[in-house]
Amino acid sequence: MKLCRALRVMGWNVLLLLGGLSLIVLGGEAYFRLTTPFMTQRSSAHFIPGVGFLRKPHSEVHSTNRLDYWTVSRANRLGFLDREPLSPARAAASCHLAMIGDSYVEARQVPIADKFHIRLEALAARDLPHLHITTSAFGLGATGQVQQLALYDAYARPLHSKLVVLVFVPNDFKNNAPILRALGTGYDPAHLPEPSVARHPDGTLTLRPPHPDYVKLPSLSDPPPQSWSVRVIEEANKMSWFVNWLNAKSGNSFRRGYHYYRLKRRMDALRQLPGYATMLEGWQPASMGSMMLMFPQGDLPPVIEEALDYTAFALEQFKARAARDGARLVILASHRMKMKFSGTGVFDRTQALASALGIPVIDQADYILRQGATLRDAEWRHDPHWNVTGHRWAAETLLEWLKQHPEVCAGTGRG
Repeated sequence: MKLCRALRVMGWNVLLLLGGLSLIVLGGEAYFRLTTPFMTQRSSAHFIPGVGFLRKPHSEVHSTNRLDYWTVSRANRLGFLDREPLSPARAAASCHLAMIGDSYVEARQVPIADKFHIRLEALAARDLPHLHITTSAFGLGATGQVQQLALYDAYARPLHSKLVVLVFVPNDFKNNAPILRALGTGYDPAHLPEPSVARHPDGTLTLRPPHPDYVKLPSLSDPPPQSWSVRVIEEANKMSWFVNWLNAKSGNSFRRGYHYYRLKRRMDALRQLPGYATMLEGWQPASMGSMMLMFPQGDLPPVIEEALDYTAFALEQFKARAARDGARLVILASHRMKMKFSGTGVFDRTQALASALGIPVIDQADYILRQGATLRDAEWRHDPHWNVTGHRWAAETLLEWLKQHPEVCAGTGRG
């Protein structure tokens, strides 16, 4: 009797617990569906020979990290999240500045009107009206300077820019290296759907155009096996806004183990290809993000050294293009280059590469600290990208540099 009574009590407790959890889930689901615009990202892209994947012209882009921002933007006729581009004649008649970079320049996290290059244009019109500053932004997420060379050639060069600004972030080193790109995307590093760098037997480096027949790494053509728990979580993410929010709030921890499994699987596939096992010796990252933590260190594995070489090569290419086209080239180092998680090692390596090529580095972190603010104030609480304040500080950092170097705009059509 006592056992039956205990089982009944336990059963009721379980039912009450499940009922309470159901009410929480249903209440959370109702709350987020009533108060949140959307919970999933939405965009469309197409493959452009010589460039790679770019957003479809005039396509609508929904962006969110499910915690801090929900933005809806529309790509311009070129496929960038910016205003419609100036005509070459109008750009040539002004002091045109071309901003080139990854997701920090693409800036899906803020409305187009709040982006740093547009803010810079307004500030310059107020403080430096005689320079006739105009701007445009050519940003593409998850790219480095190697991939951005194609953006300059195809879209920025025709505007006859007086100043080309490369917005540099820590993961640019990773994105410039085909092997690290392969680990991030699962594509064969010799058949990437984007511009990359090829190293020849004599050690020379050359640009390799996007491969139109991009293929996955060997043994990765089939999707990896997934545990029932991963499948349940993925289905719940698709169906439930509340689960989406929980996953974002936990830093995507629901799938962290799966991400590590996928990264390890890609490394194993790379090691099966000739020449790659040697490059990966002495290195086993715990996650894609941990790749960046290697760059500040002293003794680097071969694959990280290669990423530094390819970054230097891309900067050389940008400098040669700017010189050929009569433009000045600068680097805007984002605030993330000096965040505490990596110290100043990434910034120092960037500064060393740039100094060797005579490319000025404009330090956003230095500007922010001189304002008495913290670097964290420049980014979203749950996202490292610039918030509206970060974009304003980026604009002010560049404005300060322009005030010190007005000669950049000498010889403009109206100047």
